[in-house]
Amino acid sequence: MAFTHSHIVASRRHPQGRVLMEVDEYSCNPTQAFTFYNINQGRFQPPHVQMVDPVPHDAPKPPGYTRFVCVSDTHSRTDLLQMPYGDVLIHAGDFTELGLPSEVKKFNDWLGSLPYEYKIVIAGNHELTFDREFMADLIKQDFYYFPSASKLKPENYENVQSLLTNCIYLQDSEVTVRGFRIYGSPWQPWFYGWGFNLPRGQALLDKWNLIPDATDILITHGPPLGFLDWVPKKLQRVGCVELLNTVQRRIQPRLHVFGHIHEGYGVMADGTTTYVNSSVCTVNYQPVNPPIVIDLPTPRNT
Repeated sequence: MAFTHSHIVASRRHPQGRVLMEVDEYSCNPTQAFTFYNINQGRFQPPHVQMVDPVPHDAPKPPGYTRFVCVSDTHSRTDLLQMPYGDVLIHAGDFTELGLPSEVKKFNDWLGSLPYEYKIVIAGNHELTFDREFMADLIKQDFYYFPSASKLKPENYENVQSLLTNCIYLQDSEVTVRGFRIYGSPWQPWFYGWGFNLPRGQALLDKWNLIPDATDILITHGPPLGFLDWVPKKLQRVGCVELLNTVQRRIQPRLHVFGHIHEGYGVMADGTTTYVNSSVCTVNYQPVNPPIVIDLPTPRNT
């Protein structure tokens, strides 16, 4: 999508040709940013964006396509989850309640029972033990809000990622499967003092600047501004403005999978990228939202 107003999307071109994003002037107020961009450019309205129906679970996969099964925010509630046929499982974080090793092991066992050729997982704000800096502060404070996690000894969680033996775990890193270049990152704007929180603006933009330009599929825990990020109870948009600008102006991936905002479950598209909020749990933590299936043409050089 082309945006012509330089004050709407702040960016500049690196001498080597790469577009480098700058902090948006409305970075710290996503609801205001959404309103401003809609009034001035209709940026989040048809024909720029539209809601999309996910692929039915029983639909045959077209020849030459790869089927992605997308979930997030399962919160240790996978026992009754009906998983459809597919080639690649994507889990966009919050697979536990607090990231306790016992929860991670249970999740890993569940992954091991699934038949997908590839299973790709990132952490979310609930995977406290995966955020080392967060845990270092937590055990010093013995923070009452997370008593189970704050009582853990460092030796019990310092290698917690190694418990995920049945998947490819990404944390500000990438992998190529079936010809698709996939990048995963757990960060999101500050959210009630949980894990992987960063202030809006430059701190988050620094993380998004790590994403390679040629990424085909982006997995983040939180949503970009304007795409499945509405919180009705608070009448607020909570998506990241810098993530939106990075996705639309620089990366332009074919698929962007996220979760975090349980109320935003669904699929949207902007003509270039398909956006999937794959939150399995509702706002009341009921695991009733089915996995979302997306078919993409497999790169020819695979």
